[in-house]
Formats: sequence, structure tokens, C-alpha cells
Amino acid sequence: MFLVAGACGEQGTGPGTPVTPPPPNDVPAGPFTVGAQYTHASNWIQYTAGDAPLVIIAPHGGTLAPSELRDRDCSACVTVNDLNTQDLARRIAAAFAARTGRRPHLVINLLSRRKFDANRALTEATDGNTAQLGSPWRWMHAVVDTAKADVARRWQRGLVIDLHGHAHAIPRLELGYLLTASQLRQNDSELLSANTLASSSIARLIGDARTTRAPGAMLRGTPSLGGLIEARGYPAVPSPTAPAPLVGEAYFSGGYNTDRHGSSDGGMLDAIQIECHFAGVRDTEANRTAFAEALVDALIELLAAEYGWQP
Repeated sequence: MFLVAGACGEQGTGPGTPVTPPPPNDVPAGPFTVGAQYTHASNWIQYTAGDAPLVIIAPHGGTLAPSELRDRDCSACVTVNDLNTQDLARRIAAAFAARTGRRPHLVINLLSRRKFDANRALTEATDGNTAQLGSPWRWMHAVVDTAKADVARRWQRGLVIDLHGHAHAIPRLELGYLLTASQLRQNDSELLSANTLASSSIARLIGDARTTRAPGAMLRGTPSLGGLIEARGYPAVPSPTAPAPLVGEAYFSGGYNTDRHGSSDGGMLDAIQIECHFAGVRDTEANRTAFAEALVDALIELLAAEYGWQP
């Protein structure tokens, strides 16, 4: 069991860390039991407590569309769901637990994106409907912060995966590190001289690499997540084969969750947004299971080699 961290950005450093009490219903009441499932009072956000140095967020796979919530209709609002990513996240968590005996923390938004966007700042996430959705939004980020605090207490370091789906023309995984396509097209010397790597969502990983790496190795080299998953048969960008999107190629570089929960601001955990193409990854149960197994294999190798973690 472990204790709850502070709300909305506070992160405990271990048991007994003093925190400011959050508003009622905005964080769940700990302590939490590994493997137990907790749900916000609205039944719209779900958290399964873990004990591995891995936090998985599935923000856009929800299907609930309660009539009491109006549809988001702002000009910038995207309302299309990432089909089957909720199921994919559960399969990844289950495969990781089966392989390692340790369970990832799993945070899932159950609401349709028409009602709530769980990868945006509060106002855009709710389209201004903070009266009904402000508490679920705060609860979601509080449990992510709780999971991060638990990872830091147990393991010091760890990784947040924000899981999505895309419909771009090229069928490959898009890995987001908060770096634009044009930044990724820079060579290692340019990335280093511009201090670009320090603004990435894996800044701590790059700075604390356990072995001597070229500056861009953890973004697109053989030891990167792109390199590891590509070696298991799933094309990815950035990776050794595709170090950066070419000019004109669509690419998601990472969103609110990756920014908030990664290490660009000095956080203890790194974060990577994974945008999954549909065919061969998300389309069938068999493909979701196969991809989950391959990704878990890559994540275990990454956590062992670069974070020094063994189950």
C-alpha cells in the first residue's frame, strides 16, 4: 500500500511527506493497494494502483457519453476518439505484470472525447464546463501525480507512457518527446548546441544515461524506444530507420500529459507519447495482444538498460 500525493503538480518524496489537503473529491483517499481499482465519484476516471516504475495513461479511448454532459464544440476542440486504445492500455498493463510480476500504474479516462479531452489543460479539456468536469480532471492528474510519487519512492526513476492512436497516412508509431519535427531533423550537434534536449520530455533520461551515449541516441538511436520497438517489427519515428519525420509528413510531438508529467521541468519521471497506427496494432484483439507483448518487451529492455531497473 502507498499514500496519496498532493493534488495537481505536487509530488511526494516518500511516506510521510507533508502535503496541502486538496479540495474534496479531487483526489482519491489512500492508502492504495497494488492491483486494486479506484474510480472518481463520477465513475468517469479510473485508476489501478501499481508497483512498477511505469505509469500508463489512456486519455482518448473512453466511450461513455452521459447525456448530462454537453458536447464540446469549441473551435479548437478535437472530438474523435482513439479507437481501441483503452483496451490496448489494459493489455499492455496485463502483459507487463505477467512478464515481470510488477504491475504498472494505469490511469484511464472512460469518457468519450466529445465530452472531455483528458490530454488538454483544464479549460480546453472541459470546454469551459468546469462545474461538472473540473473535479474529474483534477482527480485524474492527482492520481498520475500519486503514481509518479510512488515510483519515485520505490525506484527513484521511471517512465510515463501517454497512449494514443493516429490516422496519419504512414502506418508507423509516432513517439512524442515534446520536440517538433523540424527539431528532430537537426543533427546531434545542433540539438546539443541549442540545448534542445533539455526541453524534451525525457530530459532526465538523456542527462542521466547510464552509459555514454551520443546526444540523440535516446531519441532515435538503437537504445531508444523507437529503436527497440522497431527491432521487434513495428516501424516508428523517431528511430534509427526514420530519425525524424520528413518535411510534409504528419507527426504528433507530444501533448499536455507528456509536458505535464515528463522531465522537461526537472521531474523525476520521463514521459513519452505513443501514437499508434490502426492496422496491425489497434484493429483486432490478436494485433492488440501482439503489439502489447512487443511493447512490453521493449519497455523492459529500456528500463533495465537505461534506468537500472530489474523486476
